[in-house]
Amino acid sequence: MISKAIGTVTEVRQTRAGVQELVVQSGDEIRLALNHINLTGVADVGDAVVLNTTATELDLGSGGYDFVIHNLTRPLEPTPMDGHIVRLRYTPMQHTVLAVEEPASPHHEVMQNAASLDGMPVVCCGLHSQIAPVAAALHHYTGGRCRVVYVMTDSASLALGVSRLVPTLSEAGLIHGVVTVGQAYGGDLEAVNVYSGLLAARHVMGADVAIVSQGVGNTGTATTFGFSGIDQGIALNAAASLGGIPVACLRISFADPRPRHYRVSHHTLTVLSKVALIRCHVPVPELAPPRLWEVLGQLEEHGIAAKHLIRVLDGSAALEVLRKHHIHVTTMGRTVLEDREYFLAAAAAGAHAAELAVMPETVKQVG
Repeated sequence: MISKAIGTVTEVRQTRAGVQELVVQSGDEIRLALNHINLTGVADVGDAVVLNTTATELDLGSGGYDFVIHNLTRPLEPTPMDGHIVRLRYTPMQHTVLAVEEPASPHHEVMQNAASLDGMPVVCCGLHSQIAPVAAALHHYTGGRCRVVYVMTDSASLALGVSRLVPTLSEAGLIHGVVTVGQAYGGDLEAVNVYSGLLAARHVMGADVAIVSQGVGNTGTATTFGFSGIDQGIALNAAASLGGIPVACLRISFADPRPRHYRVSHHTLTVLSKVALIRCHVPVPELAPPRLWEVLGQLEEHGIAAKHLIRVLDGSAALEVLRKHHIHVTTMGRTVLEDREYFLAAAAAGAHAAELAVMPETVKQVG
């Protein structure tokens, strides 16, 4: 079911990556809305718009935003068609993109011949917010010499423009390009799936390391397999099958009140014990006892320590990089100060991948 409302734009707060943040007066209510320019055109103050209010009415994690479905004020204008690959297929908002693989792409020949990641480290995350400490660690521990490409999957938000974090990381020089894959769209390159997306990151964008993660808006159901971050395991398998080095980012929290996400999240435990079919690198942050022992104990209990390569290391310098660049990132509303272990875990994954990128043969054997 879709809940809708009609309102009038009273303010355009910000425009980023093809998305406008609007303030909309709807009856007696002031509502915040996101307008995807490539889908509904540019909105301006005074425009009457139709809003999809489903997320806010269900109190979902959309940040309190509605979404513009249609602009009643602006005339319908034809927009140029890019490429022949359709995103949001078989929905009213389906539109074409120029995929990096298709014959009309200038990179078609490269993609025809691309078959291996050539040992490129691929850091696979379960949550969108993890990409920030991973990227910061890669920057710090390679002295800024690492070219990092973010591959955004389609298990959460489909539009890259919803993310505030990605443009912030790009402006800070912590990531150097984005490939959106599957039904996701809005990246520097568009790819049909995560396999070709990784190959494009390596061979078209020249990545030294790729970070793979869903976009904003993780879904969970409190069941073993019913969560969108399960595509972390799919990405780990893809990285390995293409000759990359799969690095798993642990989701750890000692601040989350939910028992299933306390210490190592059950999402991570499921991915590494059930979904990842290959031996992965699993960096563990250097925590003070007894917390480190608790984390290692969980990995042992679930057979993860026997199945994968475990390495304890410190990536905490990445958090200073985020502070220096004024990158404010949260997880479930909690800051670095409130949930430090969560960010240290992601930073450790980035620090390990940085070493793999610089001296792969040395670190590859750690376990």
